Amino acid sequence: MQRSTDRVLTTHVGSLARPEPLLDTMREKEHGRPYDADLFARQVTDAVAEVVAKQREVGIDVVTDGEMGKVSFATYIQRRLGGFEPASSGERLLPPSWQVEIDAFPEYYEGYLGKYSKTVAPMVSVACTGPVSYIGHDELQTDIANLHKAVAGVSGVVETFMPSTSPRGFGRNAYYATDREYYEAVGEALREEYLAIIEAGFLLQIDDPWLIEILSDPTLEPAERDRTAREHAEIVNHSLRGVPTEKIRLHTCYGLNHGPRVHDISMGEVAPYMLGIQAGGYSFEVANPRHMHEWKVWEDPAIRNALPDGAVLIPGLLGHAQNYVEHPELIADMIGWYASCVGRENVIASADCGFSSRASYAPEVHPSVVWEKFRALSAGAAIATQRLWS
Repeated sequence: MQRSTDRVLTTHVGSLARPEPLLDTMREKEHGRPYDADLFARQVTDAVAEVVAKQREVGIDVVTDGEMGKVSFATYIQRRLGGFEPASSGERLLPPSWQVEIDAFPEYYEGYLGKYSKTVAPMVSVACTGPVSYIGHDELQTDIANLHKAVAGVSGVVETFMPSTSPRGFGRNAYYATDREYYEAVGEALREEYLAIIEAGFLLQIDDPWLIEILSDPTLEPAERDRTAREHAEIVNHSLRGVPTEKIRLHTCYGLNHGPRVHDISMGEVAPYMLGIQAGGYSFEVANPRHMHEWKVWEDPAIRNALPDGAVLIPGLLGHAQNYVEHPELIADMIGWYASCVGRENVIASADCGFSSRASYAPEVHPSVVWEKFRALSAGAAIATQRLWS
């Protein structure tokens, strides 16, 4: 993983809005209706090429494919793992931590949850009913080939990353004797995807909102949250065994809840567990005003010293749920906050989360605004560079 050795590098979390023609074809595919498979393949290839070129145009250094071919950052994996079936209707789809917020702001969430009707496919819960195996080799190799081709067509790319989900949060265990055995089996299957991404020459980003979901779960007692979070870290680490730490980015966030969020736990509660997962870079929310002040967490010697040697922080300096464009001066200030704690070389400027974590006709942030946010991120990184290296 490249460090900010002579200037502040920029990146983002991964997902970006898919072009509408691609959404149209993807919708038919995901609903099991007839669709043109060759057309879909061409649309994805073209969309990846376009989105990689656009990332460089607006100043993003560490790029990705925008997850153009995936229906969501997490549920895409349902097509890549064997051993799952659709769960019975009526099973809970939202994580328990959401219910506290929904109960506090029912009128807001009644409208907010309606936005999922504008996605290309409904949220579907699945259950593990047999041995878990990885069956997504062809789809993964297509993703890899598309990204390689796209990056080869542009100049100035510092590095390339590809996201993959962590082994939790997308299906219920109805086969293994314990949930730990189940998650370990999922981790072993996903390891094939992880290794293939590394072998392709990309950085691997593990998308892991589930750690914070565990730590926020109101149905668990504190001791059980602690035990489950530590167990989760152990399972993720086991699935990553042997992978060079410097090739791994860990993205943890507060999920797709773009509501008031007054019940979020603090980064100070998350960081000790987050840093227990092996990675060369740690990506987390900052621009969300519920968490912007939490840069001070990294002034704590205990937390700062828990940052693995050589690891970088990848703070999110762009909000992923609001259509304002952050001012470059504020972005530069925020970069400075983190540089003052961990050193200028150890900070890469990023976004809070993906800008279209589900393939949707109505992402929270309009695509034209996303590109302007990225321009602001690049401009803010340039200001911070002048301050930190002059």
